Amino acid sequence: MKHVSTSFAIGILALFLSSQVLASDAGHTSEAMEHAGQALAHGEDGHADALVKHAEESLNHAKAAEKAHAEAHKHMTEAIKHIEESIKHGKMGHAEEGAKHMKEAIKHIRSSGH
Repeated sequence: MKHVSTSFAIGILALFLSSQVLASDAGHTSEAMEHAGQALAHGEDGHADALVKHAEESLNHAKAAEKAHAEAHKHMTEAIKHIEESIKHGKMGHAEEGAKHMKEAIKHIRSSGH
């Protein structure tokens, strides 16, 4: 059930962020956020493999956003560190720890302002 509510919340957030895509090139940021939310939901549900899949997608988009948004570099760099930790823990089967790192990554992605 956590997965459904978290996915719904991330969907609403992605919809909210989509308005920024029109105003600026925030596509990678919203994609990073969407996949981070899905990784978090899967981690909370104990699905380590799905956490890794979505965390890797989030990482790719976060790295692209980091390059595109130099002013948000600091927060995206921190987000990337937490996403990488989430992937590492997910691959070890530690879904809860992976989820904790995704929460931190989401905070930094939001703080990036994009």
